[in-house]
Amino acid sequence: MENKTQYLEDISQIRSMMERSSRFISLSGLSGVFAGIYALGGAFVAHQIINNEMGTSYQIKFLNLSSGRLEQLVIIALAVLTMALGTGIIFTTRKARKDGLKIWDKTAKLLIINLLIPLITGGLLCLIFLHHGLLGIVAPSTLIFYGLALINASKYTFTDIRYLGFAEIILGLISAYYAGFGLYFWAVGFGILHILYGTLMYFKYER
Repeated sequence: MENKTQYLEDISQIRSMMERSSRFISLSGLSGVFAGIYALGGAFVAHQIINNEMGTSYQIKFLNLSSGRLEQLVIIALAVLTMALGTGIIFTTRKARKDGLKIWDKTAKLLIINLLIPLITGGLLCLIFLHHGLLGIVAPSTLIFYGLALINASKYTFTDIRYLGFAEIILGLISAYYAGFGLYFWAVGFGILHILYGTLMYFKYER
């Protein structure tokens, strides 16, 4: 009986070592929670800006934003992204040090590469949409490409992130159907879903 227990413990340790070497497990759930909070704050400010635009309905206001208002929304989005990335780096670094893991290794590089390919592609496509005045499909595109990026990178980190990716893609497709209400879907995808995901990840892996 004692030998069987020792055998199971050895298998568990081997499995843990293999997971640490093949997956980046230092992602912090708290960084997802804060990213969601930043996104909701940015969405609130953006909503106020859109409401100050001329128009008979919110949808018309959104689809016919002036160049000045559009620049303000882009600045807000960049600010949210910067704060989310900064917070993510801080929490991830802290978790890696706590677990005695390297923050930058081969697995981390593969994770970043697989994450950035869809993100950069989607970002450039959204800039093209903005250039042609296709504002209504920018928000759906950001959600869809972000979801694709998460799924693409999930094989190098927690598999749970794959489900968040699927949720973002589905939300993006629904948002594309309801053009003009992208900010609401953006708030749900980058705000509420991030908070829920981050909370679940924190209690599952960090408590």
